[in-house]
Amino acid sequence: MHSFFYRIVESVFKPKLFSVLKEGYTARQFSSDLLSGTVVGIVALPLAIAFAVASGVSPEKGLITAIVAGFIISFFGGSRVQIGGPTGAFIVIVYSILAQHGLNGLIISTIMAGILLVVFGLLKLGALLKYFPHPLIVGFTSGIAVVIFSTQIRDALGLEIGQVPAGFMAKWSSYVENLSTLNFYAVGITAITILLVVFSKRIIRKVPGSLIAIVACTLFVQIFNLPVLTIESFFGDIPGSFHFEIPQFELSKLSTYIQPALTIALLGGIESLLSAVVADGMTGSRHRSNTELIAQGIANIVTPFFGGIPATGAIARTATNVKNGGKTPVAGIFHAIVLLLIMLFFGRWVKLIPMSALAGILIVVAYNMSEWRSFRSILKGSFFDIIVLVSTFLLTVLVDLTVAIQIGVVLSALLFMKRMADLSNTLPVLIDTDVIEDYSDLPKEISIYEISGPLFFGSAKQYCEVLKSTGLNSKIIIIRMRHVPFVDSTGITNLKAALKILVHSDTKVILSGVNDNVNGALEKADVYKIIGNNSIFPSFENAVGEALKHIQKKSVH
Repeated sequence: MHSFFYRIVESVFKPKLFSVLKEGYTARQFSSDLLSGTVVGIVALPLAIAFAVASGVSPEKGLITAIVAGFIISFFGGSRVQIGGPTGAFIVIVYSILAQHGLNGLIISTIMAGILLVVFGLLKLGALLKYFPHPLIVGFTSGIAVVIFSTQIRDALGLEIGQVPAGFMAKWSSYVENLSTLNFYAVGITAITILLVVFSKRIIRKVPGSLIAIVACTLFVQIFNLPVLTIESFFGDIPGSFHFEIPQFELSKLSTYIQPALTIALLGGIESLLSAVVADGMTGSRHRSNTELIAQGIANIVTPFFGGIPATGAIARTATNVKNGGKTPVAGIFHAIVLLLIMLFFGRWVKLIPMSALAGILIVVAYNMSEWRSFRSILKGSFFDIIVLVSTFLLTVLVDLTVAIQIGVVLSALLFMKRMADLSNTLPVLIDTDVIEDYSDLPKEISIYEISGPLFFGSAKQYCEVLKSTGLNSKIIIIRMRHVPFVDSTGITNLKAALKILVHSDTKVILSGVNDNVNGALEKADVYKIIGNNSIFPSFENAVGEALKHIQKKSVH
């Protein structure tokens, strides 16, 4: 039994760090990772503090999470460049769990979520979590952005409210009722912070705008002794150390933590894998999804014992790592070490940061999370996608993220089943008399790729991966879509990504056999702006004719 379990773990758990070290780690890689890790550590400092404060816990818990979880995720993770730590997506969940179960309940829920993530990885569910429908992810991400924004209004305006209500509508009612306590100094600090975060990168690219804003606003408040709330006046001193502590486990109450633990695990798994996929696109590498889940699980099991909160892969910090030359997981380890040194030696200055400056940073984070362009794009598409998007968004904002994810997944599955049932009952049998079945006479520069069946969230990834690999080896690729009855938002998103890569690599893309339903969806999503309006044909014969003309033109030039 022991050897069987060991074999399973060995086949699934393959940390990238160990692979990198086996390949050979050079001094040049070390210097790149050291520089990038230092920059990312500085970028992570204000974010870790802001996420902790917004979640309802003390600032050092955000730093502890970024240090401990960040180190573990880089050490054991399945991505070369993933940076882990607290993220904006968890603010809503952590705040809700604290309100219902207290700090001890949050710690137990996080540990249980970590165990679930390890189990997900061992069961090789990493691939499945990547295929959550795009409208579902955009719905709850946009909802989280709205909730984060709403939690920052008190500090942004300097309102004198003791305990802000948890409910969205109650929260805004409280803000309106207390507008008479508006602090114009706090409003000014918030506005300056937002402007510095947004515009400072146009002048100083190497230093993160959030750090510039934090330092400038803190100095301004201290020099002129402005009457605004600071971390110290709200939370007291920031400890310069942390220690191991065992939470109080009561077996009889463990069942009450299953739902919040599952929410943390699902959101953490989805966000970490999305972040890893984004990193793959930037670096050209491939992450190991199941190893990444196990690493996220270990981080969430260990971090709470040191006083941390839930952690996952952070897309913005991971992108910063790549842009600053991070090559291996060593950069993520350095990022954690930099934060540890800041906490140990500079904590007495961190406590002077104004709460309104943190609010300004989080308002920018909320805007960047909102995905309003994707939201608007989905609203132009399929009625079924709109239902999933709007339902998930409203449930996240007005009810609870846990409920939103559960109902969103179920709703996506039900609507997909209805789609498939409707198709099986109404789709006519079509015979394409123009089809040329013999491809042997076509020039070698032309490749044919056929998509058979709906291009939806369950199949889009596989289709588009093969499409990219086929198209990149060809001068011209004809994509036959005669058997594609419909496409959803996830399918369009993946198709557009694949087409952009092909067009960028000078591959001519031609579509054939596109039905009216699919044609309308592609047109709304501006797919034809990528490949050109003269690249879509009703029959395969016409598509082949266009491909041959293109080859002739190329040969003439």
